[in-house]
Amino acid sequence: MAAPSAPAIDPVTLAVPFFILAIVLEIILARFGKVKAVYEAKDTATSLLMGFGSGIAGLLTGGVVFAASVWVYKYHLFDIPMSAAWAWLAIFLLEDLTYYWFHRLSHERRFWWAAHVNHHTSQHYNLATALRQTWTGGTAGTWALWLPLSLLGFPPAMIAIQKGISLVYQFWIHTEAVRRMPVWFEALFNTPSHHRVHHARNPRYLDSNYAGILIIWDRMFGTFVAELDEEPCRYGVVKNLGDFNIVRVAFHEWVGIFSDLLTARSLREAFFYLFGAPGWSPDGSRQTSTMLKAQWADMQTAEPVKTDPAAAS
Repeated sequence: MAAPSAPAIDPVTLAVPFFILAIVLEIILARFGKVKAVYEAKDTATSLLMGFGSGIAGLLTGGVVFAASVWVYKYHLFDIPMSAAWAWLAIFLLEDLTYYWFHRLSHERRFWWAAHVNHHTSQHYNLATALRQTWTGGTAGTWALWLPLSLLGFPPAMIAIQKGISLVYQFWIHTEAVRRMPVWFEALFNTPSHHRVHHARNPRYLDSNYAGILIIWDRMFGTFVAELDEEPCRYGVVKNLGDFNIVRVAFHEWVGIFSDLLTARSLREAFFYLFGAPGWSPDGSRQTSTMLKAQWADMQTAEPVKTDPAAAS
């Protein structure tokens, strides 16, 4: 059997001109009041520079990732042909499920949150935000979650193509210009409405809607939260950075982890600073998303007026 080669088709590279044109069109339509979209020059520039840097980082680590996939594929359990329609349906479902767990891990464990948090640092939600991608995802190692697909027998090129298709799909859901899709579409697929919730820092919405393409995984695993018209999404992270320093955007959480490790008084504390929930602290003086949501829920019970504990952050 010939060694698997790198994919001849890269959906993300092919879609880059479309990404740029769509962003320009959204800016123009928003300027004339035709769609809802807020752009801030420095924020947009930060998103575009993060996207460019992510591409460079991908070139530096992509070879290692693909080589690991090829090595695992040598021991594959089944021969799955790229020419079969059923194989593409299977990789679509399995890759999307893998993405769900990757995305959930990237929010719920601090080490991987450090590589993902930059995508959430914009306080605006527009198509440019979709390009605010990680510089450290490859070195954080979450790509290993896709290796079992190679072990099953999916050719690495096939996996890479499907991952690209997923990323291209997720571009268009980073917008406020689309309010709701048809009910059946909202029930099955990730949409702008569902993903706005994912990017919101309101306690009601924290750590939800991890879907890539199919929202069914969130519905199955209990992480789905619907967008409510009476509670508009506020974007960013719980404690926003307050500037557009691109180095800080890319690395601030890694710096925070390093600083915390220097203060750790035991291996247990060091472990939880690395792999605990973002916001974990030995004495509970910081707030995790679970704590924020519980505090918010208690306030709903105690007060008729809905108050958001993160509003002053």
